Amino acid sequence: MAGEGDKKWVKVWVDGCYDMVHYGHANFLRQAKGFGDYLIVGVHTDEEITKHKGPPVFSEQERYRMVRAIKWVDEVVEGAPYVTLLETLDKYGCEFCVHGDDMTLMADGSDPYQLVKDNGRYKYGYFTSSTVFLFSTLVKIECPRTQGVSTTDLVGRMLLMSKDHQMRGCREFEVVKKKSKEDVDRFSRDGNPHSPWTGVSQFLPTTRKIIQFSEGKEPKPGDRIVYVAGAFDLFHVGHLDFLEKAWQEGNYVIVGIHTDPVVNMYKGSNYPIMNLHERVLSVLACKYVSEVVIGAPYSVTAELLDHFKVDVVCHGMTRLSPDVDGSDPCAEPKKRGIYKTIDSGNSLTTDMVVNRIIQRRLDYETRNAKKEQKELEVYAALQAAKQKDDVITP
Repeated sequence: MAGEGDKKWVKVWVDGCYDMVHYGHANFLRQAKGFGDYLIVGVHTDEEITKHKGPPVFSEQERYRMVRAIKWVDEVVEGAPYVTLLETLDKYGCEFCVHGDDMTLMADGSDPYQLVKDNGRYKYGYFTSSTVFLFSTLVKIECPRTQGVSTTDLVGRMLLMSKDHQMRGCREFEVVKKKSKEDVDRFSRDGNPHSPWTGVSQFLPTTRKIIQFSEGKEPKPGDRIVYVAGAFDLFHVGHLDFLEKAWQEGNYVIVGIHTDPVVNMYKGSNYPIMNLHERVLSVLACKYVSEVVIGAPYSVTAELLDHFKVDVVCHGMTRLSPDVDGSDPCAEPKKRGIYKTIDSGNSLTTDMVVNRIIQRRLDYETRNAKKEQKELEVYAALQAAKQKDDVITP
């Protein structure tokens, strides 16, 4: 931080649409924050996104709020220009801009970061595990894209209405330690060519990723511990408002997240849209969450309450379905007098989010197809240029 010896306080700039904010966005922001001390996130308007990519699922106000709630974000700039300007970076005192290594294109197929490049201020940094070495006063660094997730893919899951992404049977709690690029490529949706940036449709969970997202902080003596549970599918601003209210009930919030078969039991159709570990990371990225229980029991048990020393169990205004035996899943906390219903003031549900997509199905299918086609064209050009360089180079 500023004032600590001679160390310079480094501000980092990132920008984007952040539509249907998911753990891929959060993982990128986590990495970007690691390049400095203070992370500023510019979020584009609905008008800009519609012009360059197609209609967003969430409004700009919803997107601003979602990004502010990610625990690695220090400041949000509303209505950031789609083209990254040197003036914008200078205005906010940012040392450099960070972007994911996926492709970003404007409506005409051009690069929104071209101005930075043309001014000689787009240069790659190189870094070790603990140090970033910069080659100029302002550089643009690319972080690896989180494999297996994109807003385009999540929209596709809703339109396809499939259950291929869910974790069932022996895979219900599976967490892998490593996956090769070949393993990732096998998850491509069909035999047609797909963009390398949006053609992957399956999340590859790792123990390392979960640890990176977790704060790892134990509750302190005297902390009031709040427990909530649910699917938290397609983590949205309705969930966010509920968790903020739950956080106000104590100072350590534990979120129980149900497995895919349990969610499908009480939600039906092809729910959940996101599998268990995708939902875990999305919830862990929220600044109001202290800890998660992966695969929490549907009924809140005495063992769970005692183990975590829970002071209050909160539930929102949505209907609570009975367990498979017809019993009340919150009977135990109610018996103890620690159950509380809270009104977040936000009626948005995951069903409503899905309905937004279904009602504009053709718009989103067209958006996804155009986005991927532009990326394929750019990727083909990059590959051709690479092959030409390989031929020229002795």
